[in-house]
Amino acid sequence: MLQRIYQRTLALSASPYAAWWLFAVAFAEASFFPLPVDLLLIPMVLARRDRAWSLAAICTLGSVIGGILGWVIGAFLLQYVALPIIHFYHAEQTLANLQARFVQYGVMIILVKGLTPIPYKIVTIAAGAAHFPIMPFILASAVTRGARFFLVAGLLRIFGAPIQDFIERRLTLVMTGFLILVVAGVAALKFL
Repeated sequence: MLQRIYQRTLALSASPYAAWWLFAVAFAEASFFPLPVDLLLIPMVLARRDRAWSLAAICTLGSVIGGILGWVIGAFLLQYVALPIIHFYHAEQTLANLQARFVQYGVMIILVKGLTPIPYKIVTIAAGAAHFPIMPFILASAVTRGARFFLVAGLLRIFGAPIQDFIERRLTLVMTGFLILVVAGVAALKFL
């Protein structure tokens, strides 16, 4: 089953709509979607390493714009939209902690948390709920998300063939490891 999904994702990367799908997933992941965009970015870069930089740029743009939606949700729709998302992650205390830390650390919260496996939507919603200024939020989001996606794309572009071979031979192991990272990121929310 995993092999079929992986092959389908590789085929999707050849589609004329691939960039739009990547943008949509990056946008959704930064504001409300529970799965990380890496699940789409990695196979797409492996399938088209010549497009690594443009795919990273698409992810960055989608994530920053999605982050703005997350900020708006936190700032203006906290009760109606944000709290159900936060409750899904059992991160109510994390939201309160992040709101307090935005007052103390500001941009550093965005820069550090945007690189980790912690779901970025929690950061975007907390920034809005703390009414952190939108322009520094956008700039910090562009820096941290760009660094993350360009690092992944760059590594895949340089070491793509051995990485692709490893993934294809050990797909179950790779997916298990990736899921462990995602679960660890969500679990880390308890300690913020």
